[in-house]
Order: sequence, then C-alpha cells, then structure tokens
Amino acid sequence: MMRAPQKTDFLVIGSGIAGLTFAIKTARAFPDKSVAVITKTQADETNTKYAQGGIAGVWDESTDSFEKHIADTLIAGDGLCNPEIVNLVVHEGPERIREIISYGAEFDKTSTGDYSLGKEGGHSVHRILHYKDVTGKEMERALLEEMSTLPNIQLLHHCFVVDIITQHHLGYLVTKSSTDITCYGVYVLNLATGETEKILAKITLMASGGCGQVYRTTTNPQIATGDGIAMVYRAKGRIENMEFIQFHPTALFEPGVSPSFLITEAVRGDGGILRNKSGEAFMSRYDDRKDLAPRDIVARAIDNEMKVGGTEHVYLDCRHLDAEKFQEHFPNIDARCKTIGIDAMQQMIPVAPAAHYSCGGIKTDAWGRTSIHHLYACGECASTGLHGANRLASNSLLEAMVFAHRAFENCLTQIDQIDWRNDIPDWNAKGTTDPREMILITQTKKELQQIMSDYVGIVRTDERLQRAMRRMDLLYEETEALYRTTRLSPQLCELRNLITSAYLIVKGAQFRKESRGLHYNTDHREKSTLLQNIVL
Repeated sequence: MMRAPQKTDFLVIGSGIAGLTFAIKTARAFPDKSVAVITKTQADETNTKYAQGGIAGVWDESTDSFEKHIADTLIAGDGLCNPEIVNLVVHEGPERIREIISYGAEFDKTSTGDYSLGKEGGHSVHRILHYKDVTGKEMERALLEEMSTLPNIQLLHHCFVVDIITQHHLGYLVTKSSTDITCYGVYVLNLATGETEKILAKITLMASGGCGQVYRTTTNPQIATGDGIAMVYRAKGRIENMEFIQFHPTALFEPGVSPSFLITEAVRGDGGILRNKSGEAFMSRYDDRKDLAPRDIVARAIDNEMKVGGTEHVYLDCRHLDAEKFQEHFPNIDARCKTIGIDAMQQMIPVAPAAHYSCGGIKTDAWGRTSIHHLYACGECASTGLHGANRLASNSLLEAMVFAHRAFENCLTQIDQIDWRNDIPDWNAKGTTDPREMILITQTKKELQQIMSDYVGIVRTDERLQRAMRRMDLLYEETEALYRTTRLSPQLCELRNLITSAYLIVKGAQFRKESRGLHYNTDHREKSTLLQNIVL
C-alpha cells in the first residue's frame, strides 16, 4: 500500500551547491514552512563535490575589477552570453562567496593571511578562490553542515524523481505553445520501497546537475544523467543551447576508468605545460594565450594533436614546478597520479579531453524562473545566459549560488499566493512487469555513449550528426517500448533521460550551421553573423 501523498511548501530536486543554497535560504526565511530536498543517492554525491579548481569572483580590487571579469566571461562565451546576466552574476558574486564563508567554508590563504587567488584559462587576472584541489567538496561540506541546523528541511535520500507533475497528468493537452503549464510537484520512485509516490509542492526548484554521462569519457559522476533537463523537456518546458558541451582539456588518461579523474585547470594556471608525444609545447601554435587559452580552444588543440600523432592522449608537464607547492596545492592530484605509478615531479602526466559541463539546459530568466509556472532551475541543469557558447573556468559554482539566491528572492512574494493541487492522481503502474533482462538497459546505455563520443564530440560534421540522430531515434523507440511495459527502476529512468539529453544535444548541433564556442563543425567552420540561441 502506497503511503499518503506528501506535501511540502518548497521542493528542491538535487543536493549540490545550487539546491542546498536555495534550501537553506528558504528554510531560514520561512521557519513555519516545509522544505524537502530530494537526492537519488547520498546528499554529497553531486557534481559540486567533483569541482576542483575553485570559484571565480572579484576579490582583490587593486588588481581586478568587475569590468575585467565581465569582459573575460563575454570573450569566453563567444558572442552568445546575455550581457545583463553576466553583469548581475559578476556584481552579485562576491557577496554570495562571503555568505558561504560565513557558513564555514574555507579557502586557501597566503602566509600573510590573504586569500590565495588562482588563475585559470580565459581569466586575465588571478581571481579564483580555492581550497587545495577539492573546492567543490569543501563548499558542499559547509552547506550540508549549515543545512543540518535547520529543522524544517527534510532530506530525502535514495529517491529518484521520475517526472514533474503538470496539467498533462490531469488529462489536459499540454504542448510547446501552451502558456499556462504549471508544476504541481513530482512523481518520485522511492528506492527503499520500490513504490512510485507523489510529492506535491507549491514551488519546485530543479537543481539536478548536468548530463556528462551521455559520453563514454566524462569527469562527471555516474549520477549526471541529465534527469532535470529531460523531465522539463518532456513537460514541454523550454530547453536551449544543448549543443554546447564543454570538454575539459585535461582529464587523467586511464583507459576504461569512469568517471575520469579531473586534472584541474589550476595546474596550468600554476605553470603546467601541455606537450605532445614528441615533447613539443604545442599550444603556442593554436593561441597566443598558450596553455591558458579558453577550454574550447585547448580541447580542440589536444584533439587535433592526438589525431595527427595517432595517440590517445597528450602530456601535462609539471616537472619544472616547485614540488612542495604542487603537493600543497594539489594533494589529491599528486596522490592519484602516484596510484598509477606517476610522480608528477619526475614524469609527465598523460591527459586527454573528457566531457565536463553542459553550458545549455533549462531556459530561465534573471530570477531562475523557467517557462513552467512555479518551477525554477539553477546550477548546471539551467541555461541562464551566463555561459553563452563556452563557460569561463570557475564561473559555474558562482552562477549556482547567485541564481539560487535570486530564485529565493523571487519566491519571497510568491509562496503565499500558491496552494497545493489536491486532485493529482496516483502513479499508474498497471500492466507493467519486472524487467526480464537488465542487458536491454545496460547495453543501450553503452551504445548511446559510444554514438555520442564518436559522432558528437569535440569536432563534428553534418554526416556524423545525421548518423547519430538516426541511431538516437532507434534507441528512443526501443527504450520507450521498454518503459511502457516494465516496472520502474532507476537504471531505466536514467537511460530515458540520457537518450533525451543526447537527442537535445544532437538536435541543437544540427540546427547550428556554424562553428562557435564549444560547437565546432568542419562543414560550417565560419561563425554566422546571426547570433542566436537554439531553443528546443
């Protein structure tokens, strides 16, 4: 027997920096209201946890300025950033950083007690606050500890959100042109009981992270399956710019290991040099900024060097760096390299690009509002207009906190005007049976990742995209047939979401008849004079 439906005032899907920031703020502002945070694994298993480099912000105005940070962001975004959004994120960012410091988050300091500011690709000055090479994990720790002090937050572990509830579930026709689509809550698969339950909410925040697992090689954890993006697309919400997938240039090359271990860009910021199989420092041939060019340029350069040289990786040379400083700043990188027999002070580190970040996602406005009423989005699943065609390094954690705060501010005047919808039907599992063979799910996932890696990677062509789409259609049809007849499982739900996310990436890439930022198509090498976002 399914338990009675749960109601909550605020529902947060995801326990990364975006979701936790929003949850803490709403719980504090409304101590008499309930806040529920849903996570499909443990609370700290998020993309935030794997963010190594740091968080960008104008901290030392003697060397930096808002104008410089804005300019660097716009240059990296290659013409598709929303200047108003860039302006507000850069200006509001330092206050959000001070806020998380007040929660107890620690960042590295110099011997004089000032914050140690790093520099990464695309940044004109040192402005990256960091905690060794585990900045995201430290910020996540501080937020979880702060959240634990608030009694009106309920954390729901091991719950998989299947779909957001809209008028569609009440029998009404909902299309892309509908202007009144409203979110009433979610259907969630309780992994402890195996039951699919409904949670009704006045306001829902989607903070479900990215979709890196659509690729065979990614720095993203196994949970990064594009769940929120896929759910909103199925609910006829607006998605944009999904073709802009950022490949981090330097993931540790370990065949068969997933996710790939990230070698933060801060290593190059501290003087690490990329070299090909001949030992040549090749980046000077691609960009005047050499190893600190924006990520799209560095990733394409490495991809080309690998193809020309017939190798599976290049090298990151740290042998000339100060050993003590390297081990102090990058203890986890140093330790991980040693586990595979590499002493970074004696040998070069083998690296290759890996899918890292989705610059597109659920389209939002300046307050984190989506095209669906009472549904907000922030973090990697959202497309706010900050990143454009390519995210500037270390802007993601900043964006997550700024938009979580702005969504919270917008809720202040909205929450008391909304009530729960009480006529939502229970989940209908009639006619479904347990899966006979899990290989139908696991093998399809492998096929999907292979297709995306081979045809929709760093460099694309029209023919490769056509092949990818034809194969995507087949995988979609097979998986939907399985979904209609099989009892829900997290593996099946994730596969559906991966296929939808991959479809959106391919479709966006097909629509973009140019090469811009992270989307590079050899059949359309030039940039179009018509700057536009691809909204699906």
